[in-house]
Amino acid sequence: MTHAAASVPGANVFFLLMGAILVLAMHAGFAFLELGTVRRRSQVNALVKILSDFGVSTIVYFFVGFHIAYGISFFGNVASLTDHQHGYEMVRFFFLLTFAAAVPAIISGGIAERARFVPQLLATAFLVGLVYPFYEGIVWNGNLGIQAWFTQIFGAPFHDFAGSVVVHAMGGWMALMAVWLLGPRRGRYGKDGSIHPMPPSNIPFLALGSWILIIGWFGFNVMSAQRLEAVQGLVALNSLMALVGGMLTALALGRGDPGFAHNGALAGLVAICAGSDLVQPIGALVIGSIAGAIFVYLFTLVQHRMRLDDVLGVWPLHGVCGVWGGVAVGIFGLRALGGAGGVSLGAQCAGTLLGVVIALAGSAVVYGAIRRFIGIRLDPEAEFMGPDLAIHHVGAYPEADIERA
Repeated sequence: MTHAAASVPGANVFFLLMGAILVLAMHAGFAFLELGTVRRRSQVNALVKILSDFGVSTIVYFFVGFHIAYGISFFGNVASLTDHQHGYEMVRFFFLLTFAAAVPAIISGGIAERARFVPQLLATAFLVGLVYPFYEGIVWNGNLGIQAWFTQIFGAPFHDFAGSVVVHAMGGWMALMAVWLLGPRRGRYGKDGSIHPMPPSNIPFLALGSWILIIGWFGFNVMSAQRLEAVQGLVALNSLMALVGGMLTALALGRGDPGFAHNGALAGLVAICAGSDLVQPIGALVIGSIAGAIFVYLFTLVQHRMRLDDVLGVWPLHGVCGVWGGVAVGIFGLRALGGAGGVSLGAQCAGTLLGVVIALAGSAVVYGAIRRFIGIRLDPEAEFMGPDLAIHHVGAYPEADIERA
């Protein structure tokens, strides 16, 4: 064996570690996106929630979730853990953990400003430890033989390269159920049918969150190859085209609104995850553009017609754009449209629908049980005070609070 060949396992470990760090950084993006969107009295809570959810996700995914998805545990001695490819599976756990922890980070934005802290951490434990890895294992590890069944019926398995459905649609549809069970923020909707605006507290922080997510997303998508020899420049270019398509479309349809522009880029990235390794770059541009339009239209519909107080619009952004991304693979991945082929629209629709059903059912059970037996919502006095002071006993701007007092 040559020296170069011997170094490949270590190179794969380093490669995937860099991907894990990039996706870990995305959690700062989730935090600042939420921090900038919520009101000033909820900014500290946004920061603490995302970090705390990541901590809980790490514990439950380490002890339970990763084993459910892949049948791998880390209970041996150090020699047994590191004797295979320089501990590649351990860094793979880190990488896939950052994906799993994105689910509660997505949910956090939907239920912002009125959820109790500890019950939400409890929900995170069940969703990341049990519900998410159940579907993850079906798609990415062939568990239960469902992918083999899709191949037999449709001629191809369900394809989700980087998680349009496995991560984003799961998180978005879980959030939809949580938002519905939690109810709107007090004062958001009047009894006479009026809608009371609750504008973002800090547009620069919102934009910063979007930029951090955009940068980290290239680790999310490109490093989903998980090995150096499988890396494709196509994934990077498709990610770029989709984010630009989503941003420009949302910018135009949203008439220059900064929230739509920055979230439109994220909508495009959500949608391209599934097929970023298969579709032609012009197809990626179209996928992202459609996702940007979906977000602008549905965000307005959800807030004004459906009267669901989804604070960051996570159901349109992650839930519906994630579904679109899953289905789009079966269209733009076809050779007739310049794609790599080997996909089936039937398999894409079936696999996507399965993810939505598992997300809704799992979230309904978890949040429904917590609401019934523990309570998920802040009491009226605490919600009026704001979660920063009610839960964390400090505001985002302590000196200003002292001066006002």
